[in-house]
Amino acid sequence: MADIAKKWLPLEANPDVMNQFLWCRGVPPDEVECYDVYGLDEELLGMVPKPVLAVLFLYPLTSQSEAERVQQDGETKVQDPTSTIYFMKQTVGNACGTIGLLHAIGNITSEIKLDEGSFLDKFFKSTACMDPMEVPVNVDTHFICFTCVDGQLYELDGRKSGPISHGTSTPSSLLQDAAKVIQKMMQKNPDSMNFNVIAISKRVKGDAP
Repeated sequence: MADIAKKWLPLEANPDVMNQFLWCRGVPPDEVECYDVYGLDEELLGMVPKPVLAVLFLYPLTSQSEAERVQQDGETKVQDPTSTIYFMKQTVGNACGTIGLLHAIGNITSEIKLDEGSFLDKFFKSTACMDPMEVPVNVDTHFICFTCVDGQLYELDGRKSGPISHGTSTPSSLLQDAAKVIQKMMQKNPDSMNFNVIAISKRVKGDAP
């Protein structure tokens, strides 16, 4: 059970803030960068630098979203210990932004090179074989991560009991596939403007940070 008495300062839904968080902890600036996604139609999705390695989604917590989370938890199978999905539970209040970034980087370590001996390099090496509850919400919004693992689009939410599969996907269609799921989630809160989508893209070598 999450220890909600322990709280972190919420991570701002700002690509610059997230970039500094990652770059200062072992993700080289020439490897990945976070970008705002300004809309979910094809034209605006096409403006996001490719390849996209993960997608973060910030959405409002409502009574409906909480009821759906409880229902999904009852239907989610316990994660197979041999699974290649990196998933961790959120056990600290306000940590969803940080957990979202850790979910993103933890599932793309084969695509990027972390600085040897850095915080994140040591963290992922030491937690790779741990149970989700062994790895360390009182705000009204919440971050989740979408990533493609073994040909499946997964929703990774530290407040849920495990990864949620949303069907087949590929690295090249990850952004579009995640956008379809995000649109459905947004449609359930038509009166809210409290949404934010951030893409984590692999840098093309030669681009300046």
